[in-house]
Amino acid sequence: MKKWYAVIGDPIAQSMSPVMHDQWFKENALDATYIPIHATAGSLEQTINSLRSLGCSGFNVTVPHKQAILPFLDEVDESAMVMNAVNTVYQTDDGELIGANTDGAGFVKSLEEFSDSVKGPVLLIGAGGAARGIAFALQSAGYGPLYFTNRTASRAAELAADMKDGHALSIEDAKDRLGEFGLVVQTTSVGMNFAQEGLPLDPKNIANGAIVADIIYNPLETEFLRQAKQAGAQTMNGIGMFVHQGALAFEKWTGVYPDTKKMNDMITMKVGG
Repeated sequence: MKKWYAVIGDPIAQSMSPVMHDQWFKENALDATYIPIHATAGSLEQTINSLRSLGCSGFNVTVPHKQAILPFLDEVDESAMVMNAVNTVYQTDDGELIGANTDGAGFVKSLEEFSDSVKGPVLLIGAGGAARGIAFALQSAGYGPLYFTNRTASRAAELAADMKDGHALSIEDAKDRLGEFGLVVQTTSVGMNFAQEGLPLDPKNIANGAIVADIIYNPLETEFLRQAKQAGAQTMNGIGMFVHQGALAFEKWTGVYPDTKKMNDMITMKVGG
């Protein structure tokens, strides 16, 4: 019987996950398919119940549902529990839905491919589910100390308080202190094709040679990355994280870790047009 998988989000039309996972199913001779499902906040519970009853073998969760989905799952694993966010769900043989989080580990894998040397503290821009997942993974991998900034200052403070060595900064303070950070990670949707244009903060004060990562992968270079590069930073878009978090999800579903190098090149070509 053919298995099927999905990704849910709002919006969802921009997602490259169906292309990625269908290609991996093909490469590994697996009889399965993967579909995008538009799920609004108001329809999230109904969507989860439908995926369960229709026998979906697993699905990914993208913005804005990574935290909102938690009450509708039967269980979450340690990664999702620590991060309080889910991006991957798999179904057990007895029909239970288990939540996991591969975002953070996917980001760390992509960062380690990009550079084997990160000097100085880390600044994360944003305080949503993606920021939380990346922060815990960075902390577990030994990076830090971690600083957080967000338009809603209270959310940055809450996330910082959950870290062993976390600190919150206002947007203005973060902008003024950018030169102190060896790694800056932009986790908001600002600059994404479907979202608002602009900058989460002005990168002109970035340290020369610092690594600036934006988890957005469409477009390949956001305005934030473009200006950070002009200021002397090394820049890294979100394709590596996207591919590795997807590969980790794929492994949870199938037991196979797929070819990420080939996929990285394919996604880059497709997004770049």
